[in-house]
Amino acid sequence: MQEHLANGATRLHVWRLVRAFAVPPPMIETSTARRAAGDWAGACAAAHVDVDLNLRRLARQRGPDLAARIRADLRHLAPDLLRWHLPRIGPDGLLRPGLTVALARYEDAGLTLVARTPPAWAAGGQRFSLTLWDGETGGRHPDRHFRLDLHRHLWDARRAGELRDRAAGDWAHEARQVFPDAPTVLVKAGARRLLLDVRAGAARAARSRDPRLPVLPHASTWPAPDLELLEEGLIEPGDLHPLVAAALAPGHARARAPVRPGDARIVDCRGTPHRIGLVGGVLCALDHDPAQLRREELLAALGGPPLPCLRAIDQAHRHPEDLDDVRARLDHGDAAGALAAVEDLLGPDALLRAGALREALETAAERRIRHGLFRAGLNPTR
Repeated sequence: MQEHLANGATRLHVWRLVRAFAVPPPMIETSTARRAAGDWAGACAAAHVDVDLNLRRLARQRGPDLAARIRADLRHLAPDLLRWHLPRIGPDGLLRPGLTVALARYEDAGLTLVARTPPAWAAGGQRFSLTLWDGETGGRHPDRHFRLDLHRHLWDARRAGELRDRAAGDWAHEARQVFPDAPTVLVKAGARRLLLDVRAGAARAARSRDPRLPVLPHASTWPAPDLELLEEGLIEPGDLHPLVAAALAPGHARARAPVRPGDARIVDCRGTPHRIGLVGGVLCALDHDPAQLRREELLAALGGPPLPCLRAIDQAHRHPEDLDDVRARLDHGDAAGALAAVEDLLGPDALLRAGALREALETAAERRIRHGLFRAGLNPTR
């Protein structure tokens, strides 16, 4: 899955960004609580996963036994863990668009449980959907290179602990896990296509494409990014998804400092630590008297260097492109988290004045509407 991101250290820094913002802790906590209570649909809603299947209708049409099997898988689906592991692309580590990923196959019934990411034009706000694919009623075919039915530990909470044994990206080991009866498998590594002798563990260049050969999924061909991040010291075990941390760093609990929205922010103001904070719903420089602030504002208007406290206030209100955490949360579809980050700086009762930040938050809401049109079968770009 990492093939679609940048290479080397840059790639790992992209993954660190993804781990910080793509699956926020409140999403994980809420989704986990609903899953533990047996509410799989509620868990999906909490993880921003749209459910496009009806088990009652399926039971009437195909029988209760099939519906019960699918329901059992859905009850153990951790949609937040699935979001954590879905394929991503650079440069920002967003979900790979237009992808259909198999999660579970019910071959006797000709059905596959799949996750689908919307096409790029849909601007889905990093939402994705869950549905059943029967191979006949249209829709994108499940991608041979992304088969999480062969990597259930990346979405099934019961098997999440298997990640520790399968995180290294050992091709031969993985091939024996996913295709135990295949003597040879096809491996796509970057731009290369290789034939892997499973028993010998040796690979050679593939000179032709044989569609009959099983394809080793991308999740088998690269070390897990979380393992690499831990080994490079770019992330702490407490920053991982709890199920991932339990597999890769047993005994380390997720721990994040509580956020207190009303706290003042400290600014280095010409060598002196000063506070900016909310007063009557307005962000103010708390350690400057009004007369000094008026003089500084006049000097800035005449072209002088702005006071650092005033620059921080202006940045918060007018230049959210410089607030990396707000931008990253918006990019990864976490509008609520972006607003919370703003409130952390401005305070929960502050009025969000017109500007780039409010426009960005409004755009996030518009993406949700566009994604709804896409799910309804309408192309809003037409």
